Amino acid sequence: MRTFVAAPKAEGAWPGVVFYTDIFQLTEASLRWAVRLAGHGFLVAVPEIYHRVEPPDTVLAFDDAGKARGQADAEAITTAEFDEDIAAAIDWLAARGAPVGATGHCTGGHLGFRAAFDARVAGTALWYPTGLHDGKLGRDTSDALGRAGEIGSELLLIFGTRDPHTPPAGRTRVKAALDEAGTRYQWHEYDAEHAFGRDVGPRFDPEATDRAFAETVTFFKRVLR
Repeated sequence: MRTFVAAPKAEGAWPGVVFYTDIFQLTEASLRWAVRLAGHGFLVAVPEIYHRVEPPDTVLAFDDAGKARGQADAEAITTAEFDEDIAAAIDWLAARGAPVGATGHCTGGHLGFRAAFDARVAGTALWYPTGLHDGKLGRDTSDALGRAGEIGSELLLIFGTRDPHTPPAGRTRVKAALDEAGTRYQWHEYDAEHAFGRDVGPRFDPEATDRAFAETVTFFKRVLR
């Protein structure tokens, strides 16, 4: 499982964060986000989420063909296989002796939610996670939301109010499930579209991104201290 790693220049046992990208894998936009997070004092690992079905170093284009291919790749992987990959990334970070967190964008946000089931994960920041409300992730149905009660650490959830992938009814369902499970979480919504934090294309919202990024850094500095 090829993994991009970004870390502060200074040596030290930096808190680890596994970052799951959107369906386009390790694009320059996602790597910029990871490097920016690392600059705040974190060891950031970014796995290729489709390494089971795509050649190494595959990066999908931000167009209809790339979107279709990314969705097809997801549908070729089982939830159990995604979970095996999540455990491998957490193993690698946890072996370095520092606290571990998880984060993700879009489909990666759903993977980050599943990472939170691991007791070694001290906090998870999810940017517009897709498929939580309807169980869509891979080849089979994801049981992530129904297992919210297994999450012992805190979550930070960030959504755009104009996100068609998680519409108001979907967000309401996610929030209700977290409340019912007694999950500790922060919830932030912005007047923005899906993938507003990707710094290419017309949906990019730099103001919302900066605010959400600052919340993410503050969150990780607290839960991973």
